[in-house]
Amino acid sequence: MTNLLTFSADYSLQSLNTFGIAARARQFLRIEQLAQLQAIFADADLKAMPRLILGGGSNLVLSDQVDALVLHMGLKGRQILGEDENYVYMQAAAGENWHEFVLWTLEQGLGGLENLSLIPGTVGAAPIQNIGAYGIEIQEVFTSLTAFDFVTGEQVDIDKATCRFAYRDSIFKQEYKDRMVIVSVRFALPKRWQARLAYADVAQYLGQHQIDSPTARDISAAIIAIRQAKLPDPSRIGNAGSFFKNPIVPASQRDSLLTVYPKLVSYQQDNGDYKLAAGWLIDQCGWKGRQLGKAGVYEKQALVLVNHGGATGAEVRALAQAVQADVYVKFAVKLEIEPVFF
Repeated sequence: MTNLLTFSADYSLQSLNTFGIAARARQFLRIEQLAQLQAIFADADLKAMPRLILGGGSNLVLSDQVDALVLHMGLKGRQILGEDENYVYMQAAAGENWHEFVLWTLEQGLGGLENLSLIPGTVGAAPIQNIGAYGIEIQEVFTSLTAFDFVTGEQVDIDKATCRFAYRDSIFKQEYKDRMVIVSVRFALPKRWQARLAYADVAQYLGQHQIDSPTARDISAAIIAIRQAKLPDPSRIGNAGSFFKNPIVPASQRDSLLTVYPKLVSYQQDNGDYKLAAGWLIDQCGWKGRQLGKAGVYEKQALVLVNHGGATGAEVRALAQAVQADVYVKFAVKLEIEPVFF
């Protein structure tokens, strides 16, 4: 092996996943330069090993033994690429912390990402999940990205259309799942910024603080405060944030549910379907604050599963499946899990 490929065997991943699962990697390598990916590609044995690309570890539930080559993305760097009449274009490396990148764009006087403040994880993971919150998804400000292709060994530029963004989904969770490693991501932030205040929580916070004409920084501060109040701090109690996607159902199904459950929380979509609040559904099944083994449903937000100390990946999976089963029995709605199990 060259100095580029100095692996650590039987490496603890407990501090590298926000669920705090005491997993161990068969082989571990922190990626800090593109040449390391190229060197792995050039080695037939390494190239053939199962791979886990690890960013912030915030959307991941690990098994106790990860029998794979774990590549921890540590690529750093962010820059303004240029501008035109309507947008400022910028780029960030895959290993940059997402929230810190959002704050950096605000420091440059640019709005557009403020509604995505305090989302855990890295810049490189953002397009994979098409992260979204408080009325915006990453696809709205995304332009393109650069990835390393483990089939050809080359860097490739991938545009928005190719990414096939959907609700918490992209081509990187489908055909490109085990093929592409995102290296850097590019964004276009609007010069004529407009506040996105569709969510009642945000408007309520701004009203309480007597902010009538909020700036992008004001909205960021509001969302940080709201998220901190609703979601547990992973440094105190292990979790992966929102564990289930909000299910989308036809209007007819939503209307039928509404006749039985008049307090059903739902949001109409552009195509006429309805997005249901998964947390509300779970709460109605009595899961808030309950545990199975050392994994549990967070007492303040039923959408979040937590590690009460020493939970295994198997316990988290069993809890998630139990919640899914109860929601389906009561509402005939299938909940889809957001985090990846590995």
